[in-house]
Amino acid sequence: MRNAFALAAALALTGAALPTAAAFAEDPIYTGRFNNTAVGGYDAVAYHTEGAAIRGEREFSTEWRGAEFRFASQANLDLFLADPEAYAPAYGGYCAWAISEGYTAKGDPNVWNIVDGVLYLNYNTQVQERWSVDIPGHIERANANYPDLVNQ
Repeated sequence: MRNAFALAAALALTGAALPTAAAFAEDPIYTGRFNNTAVGGYDAVAYHTEGAAIRGEREFSTEWRGAEFRFASQANLDLFLADPEAYAPAYGGYCAWAISEGYTAKGDPNVWNIVDGVLYLNYNTQVQERWSVDIPGHIERANANYPDLVNQ
């Protein structure tokens, strides 16, 4: 959505048609503006195996869906490589609550939960409280919204 408003304003001034929401879609994996590291450099497998947010190391990394994923050990990297979909955060690591509301926001790797084996990140603890009020409803809405919010 970066520069979306500027583009819309420029098109409006020239009389051109406004592009669809898909034209403003984000990368499928959230990495922030200044790097290409997914999950803020945290080990996506450790959330599942250790129940904790643990920093990954560059020596145990791989690229998946255009982003670098880091792991705390070779064993965790191997688990991820065997089944990335099982360990990668839902919605590419964007805030699950924001996705359920129809927009993207960064997911904080320290504000997370696992629901039915899926890792979800939230923007902050206040947003996570909102998410927790109706997790199944938010997941249902986010599942419907996510494909239109990111480049597939």
